[in-house]
Amino acid sequence: MNDDVLFLSGDQVTDLLGLDAAIASQRAAFTALGTGAADLPAKITHPSRFDDSVVFAYASRLSADTGAVAKIGSVNPGNAAAGLPTIHAVITVLDPETGRLVAVMDGTAVTTLRTAAASAVAVDALATPDSADLALLGSGTQALAHARAVARVREVKSVRLWSPTPRNRSRAADTLVAELGVAAHAVDTPEEAVTGASLVAACTLSTTPVVRGEWLAPGCTVVSVGSFEPTRREVDAEVLRRAAVVVVDDPETAAHHAGPVVDAIGTGLIAPGDMVGLGAVLTGQHTGRTDAADIVYYNSVGLGIQDAAAAWAVVEAAKAVRS
Repeated sequence: MNDDVLFLSGDQVTDLLGLDAAIASQRAAFTALGTGAADLPAKITHPSRFDDSVVFAYASRLSADTGAVAKIGSVNPGNAAAGLPTIHAVITVLDPETGRLVAVMDGTAVTTLRTAAASAVAVDALATPDSADLALLGSGTQALAHARAVARVREVKSVRLWSPTPRNRSRAADTLVAELGVAAHAVDTPEEAVTGASLVAACTLSTTPVVRGEWLAPGCTVVSVGSFEPTRREVDAEVLRRAAVVVVDDPETAAHHAGPVVDAIGTGLIAPGDMVGLGAVLTGQHTGRTDAADIVYYNSVGLGIQDAAAAWAVVEAAKAVRS
């Protein structure tokens, strides 16, 4: 094996890839996707027959001067009760010319950063400029990462946070008060969190809706990252019915993997052609929001191109430190 191969732990990845750099990497990823410049093979997800875990595998390539990136990992919902991340993964990075191994890095840290950073890109593109009140569904690693990332693109003034376990949501709210200096409060119900919010971020692994369309205020932007397979649905059909536009990370992928989207297509609520890719919004091919009162829904299932962009940003940062 090449002695120059980088082996990077989760802490090293986090140190090398700051939040602003992560957001920039995701903007680049979706712009490349929108222009058709990236390689994005279909992703693999497979629910285990043995438990409630899901194995996944992604492969992609961002550009000619960045090589292929592959990620394999699993989603283990039971980890949340033990205070552990529900997603663990490993990423390999290959040289663009020779295909030799360039880096092996902790995929959990990359996934956390790139998922939240991509949501920040979506919020920046879709939410009204004055959106300041965040409803956060979830209290784990990804929920906290979303609050931090959204705060980089909007002046968040308040956070109402709900998750099923009172202790966890109180602790998460205290963390956000300390880190972001905002008025963050744990609330007892999802409805209390969502009602009146201008931004909603759902970061759960729920198989039943935690966000209902009837609760949404005019102008609200809803982001969902936990509906990444057909059996998971963080939002109900009314969210999609009320949405002026349904934006997804990739329409073809969402049509087969995003639970609320799969349901909406199956019932005829929307057609596959009704979805708009985030990349198309960033490149000006489609409009994400036409009116300040529009309700906009963004569903992300996660794409390999996000890992490719983030992983190469980590590699370049590590090389810069070495030089």
